[in-house]
Amino acid sequence: MSQILTPIEIGGVKIKNRVFLPGHTTNFALNNLPTERNAAYLAARAAGGTGLIITEAIRVHPTSAGRSSTLGSSDDSCIPSFQKLTEAVHNNGAAIFAQIMHAGRQANGDATHTSAWSASAIAWTKGGQTPHVMSVADIATMVRAFGRSAQRMKSAGFDGLEVHLGHGHLIQQFLSPASNSREDQYGGSLENRMRFAIEVLQEIFNQVPGMAIGVRFSADEFLPNGLDPIQMLEIIAKINDQFDLSFIHVSHSAYHGSFSIATQIADMSFPHAPYRSHARLFKDAFPKIPLLAVCRLDTVTQASELIDSGEADMVGLARPQIADPEIVNKFATNKNHEVKSCIACNQECIGRVEKNLPISCVVNPEVGAEKKWIEIRKVKQSKKSVLIVGGGPAGMSAALSSYEAGHSVTLVEAGSQLGGQVLLASSLEKRDRFGLLVSELIQKILDSDITLKLNTLISNASECLNDFDTVIVATGANFVARDFGVGIPVITVETAIKEFAQNKSQTNEEIIVIDDQGTWIAASITEQLAANGYKIHLVSPTASLFSQITTYSKLALIPRLKSLGVSMYLASEIELEGKDSIITNTLNGQQTRISHGLAVIDCGPRQANDALYQQAPLGQSNRIHVVGDALSPRTVAEATFEGNAIGAFLDLDLALSTLGSD
Repeated sequence: MSQILTPIEIGGVKIKNRVFLPGHTTNFALNNLPTERNAAYLAARAAGGTGLIITEAIRVHPTSAGRSSTLGSSDDSCIPSFQKLTEAVHNNGAAIFAQIMHAGRQANGDATHTSAWSASAIAWTKGGQTPHVMSVADIATMVRAFGRSAQRMKSAGFDGLEVHLGHGHLIQQFLSPASNSREDQYGGSLENRMRFAIEVLQEIFNQVPGMAIGVRFSADEFLPNGLDPIQMLEIIAKINDQFDLSFIHVSHSAYHGSFSIATQIADMSFPHAPYRSHARLFKDAFPKIPLLAVCRLDTVTQASELIDSGEADMVGLARPQIADPEIVNKFATNKNHEVKSCIACNQECIGRVEKNLPISCVVNPEVGAEKKWIEIRKVKQSKKSVLIVGGGPAGMSAALSSYEAGHSVTLVEAGSQLGGQVLLASSLEKRDRFGLLVSELIQKILDSDITLKLNTLISNASECLNDFDTVIVATGANFVARDFGVGIPVITVETAIKEFAQNKSQTNEEIIVIDDQGTWIAASITEQLAANGYKIHLVSPTASLFSQITTYSKLALIPRLKSLGVSMYLASEIELEGKDSIITNTLNGQQTRISHGLAVIDCGPRQANDALYQQAPLGQSNRIHVVGDALSPRTVAEATFEGNAIGAFLDLDLALSTLGSD
C-alpha cells in the first residue's frame, strides 16, 4: 500500500496525507485581496482530499503587486480577507501555508504605476522593464516588509509560511550571479549574494517564532552563469545551518525570457516527471528535513512513486488538482477511473494568467466558479428532451452536462467515432494527451443513459425541433485550403495529418506551412512533420510566431523547431508559380524561392459548420442553440466551457451572464 495517504507532521502542523496543492496564480483577487472566489476555489481542493494547501504568491510590498488581481499583504487591513481563506480551508479538513514573496524585476508596474525592483539593472527578458536597483535602504525596507507580512499571515490563521526563494523572483535575483552584478555587500561572493535572503529569513523567524517556516527554491535556473543544483545544495546547507527550517520545497527554473521559464510549467511536450532527480538529490543531502517536491506529475499514483521510494515526504499536484479537485479522494476510494485528467496543455491555467485573466481549465470549466456551480446544481429543472448534434468536445460536454441536469439526452455524430478535431490533434506525438480528454468524455457518455447515435447525419433543423424540446448544434468548424496560385497542392491540416504525419520523409522533401492564426494547429503539424524528416518552411503573415500560444510553452517550442531545422519567415506572404513557391517578406521585399515543394499546408481561418443552426425557423431561436467551433472557430477550451454551460442552462446567453457575473 502506498504511503501517500499517511499523515505527516511539519513544523508541529499535523497534515492528513502527503499530497499538497502548490502555490499557483489564479487572478481571482480584487484590489490585491482574496475574494470569495479564492476561498471557494481552495475550499473545493481541501474538500477534495489534499492534505496541505500552499497559497499562491502573497506579495509583501506594493512594488510587487503588478496588477490588482494578485494577492498582497502590505498592511493590516488584509488580515480579515485572509482569515476567510484560512477558515474555508480548515473547515474542509486541510492545513494551509501562506507563500510570501516579492516578484522583483518581473513585477512591472503597467497596472499599478510602480517600477520593477531588483538587485541589479538587468531586465528579466529582452524588451522587459529595466528594474530599479535597490539601495541598501530599499533592501532594509523589503526585509521589514517580509517580517510584517509574516505577522499578518499568522494573525490570519495560517498554519505555516513558505518563503519563496525560487522561480527567479526577488530573493533568487539576489542569489544568482545571472541577475546580481552588485559590487557592495549584497553582491559578488556567495556570502554577499546570500545576505538578503539571510536577513529576510532572520526577520521572519524573529517576528513569528514557533511558526512552521520553510523555503521554496529552484534547484536549477537553466541559465548561463545561473544557479545549478550543486550551488543550490551549498546555499540550502548554509541556510539550514542558521535556521530551523520546517521544510524545503524543491522546484526549478527562473522567471527569465528563455527556455528556463518553460520548464517551470512543463507542458505535454515534456516527458513524465522531467525534473524528478532534483527531489532525490536534496532529500539525500537533507534527510531529516521534510522535503516537498514538484516535477510535472499528472496523477496521485505517479506522485506516490516519490513517496514510496523515499525521494520526497510530500508531493505537489497543481494542474491535476485544477483539473479535478477530487483527485485525492478518488484515489483514496479506488475511483481513479473517474478522474478528469490534466492534459498539461497550459491553455486555460497559465495561458490566461499571461493575459491577466482568471484561470480556467480545458477539462474542468467550473474552475473559478465553484460556488456558482454548487448553486446551479441545486436548482431542479423540468425534464426536457435534448438533441445534441455533433460529438466533439463541445457536443460531448453539452450532452453530459444536460444529462446531469436531469434531461433526456440524445447525442448524434455524423462520423463513426466521437472526438471531433481534438481526436485528430491527439494523433500528433507532442499533443497526445488530448486523447485523454476525448477518451474520458467518451467513457462518461458510455457509462450514462445518453442515447448515442454514430454515423447519423442530421440535415434538417425543422425535423429536429419537431422531435425534441431543445436542439444544441455542436457541429464544429471546417478547415479550408485557400488559393495561393497555380502549382503545388494546397492542402488542409486535416489532410496533412492523414497523409504525412505518420510517414517518414526519406529525401528531405520540402513542405510549406502557412500560419495565419498563431495557434497550436500550425505549431503541431510543423513539429510533427519536421520530426519525420520533412524540410519545413513556416510562413507567418504577422510579425511574431505563435501569438496565441502561451510564452510558457512557446519558449520550449521554438527551440525544438530550430533543432529540427525548421525555417521560419515572419511578416511574409506566399504565392505559387508552377512548381515554385515564392515567400516574400512584406517589410523589406526580400524573396525566397522554393522549387518543387511537396505541398503547402494552409493553417488559415476555419469556417464554422453552422448550417443546421442557420436553418432554424423564425421564432424557434429559444429552442435551438449553437456552441463551440460551430458558433465561432476557436479552441477546445471554449468548446468544453460552452458545452458545459449550455447543458446546464439550455440557454447559452443565460449561462454566460450567470457564470460571467464575477
